[in-house]
Amino acid sequence: MGERCSWCGTDPLYVAYHDDEWGVPERDPRALYEKLVLDGFQAGLSWFTILRKRENFRAAFAGFEPDVIAAWGEQDVVRLLGDAGIVRHRGKIEAAITNAQAWQRIEADGGFSEFIWSAVDGVPLQHGFTVSGQIPATSPEGDELAKRLKKAGFTFCGPTIVYAFAQAVGLVNDHVVDCPAYARCAALA
Repeated sequence: MGERCSWCGTDPLYVAYHDDEWGVPERDPRALYEKLVLDGFQAGLSWFTILRKRENFRAAFAGFEPDVIAAWGEQDVVRLLGDAGIVRHRGKIEAAITNAQAWQRIEADGGFSEFIWSAVDGVPLQHGFTVSGQIPATSPEGDELAKRLKKAGFTFCGPTIVYAFAQAVGLVNDHVVDCPAYARCAALA
């Protein structure tokens, strides 16, 4: 086995995320919502910034329970804008609420996990990249999923955000093939 993907560097938090989470197929609808919202908060920032604040986000956003967040209003937006432990961006906070409402509709109409995983016919794509420079920022599957999410009422989920989400939740295995995590994620497919 080779070395892990170079993008995670050597910080223990980032290495643990790479080794234990990124690319592992996630099918829990609540966890999928959380990751999509966090990837939306990442827009314009590094993932490491979001990762360092993830526990603060979880506390501020009621454990990312979509049914709770869907009922939030302006008072909650103002409360979150005052929380220095998260990224304070009105549009992204409002998107988390809007997306929770869209999540509820999809969950009631066949399930959010099924909606997300249908982008790859339920089976993670194994890209087999040999160097990180081959890994794209978007893909046809991610582009199509972004369009479907937007049509369903989601915001802050353009093609680049959705592809980062797809990588993180294991819709695609974009670890380089020499990375030990590549084989672990492929075995979970």
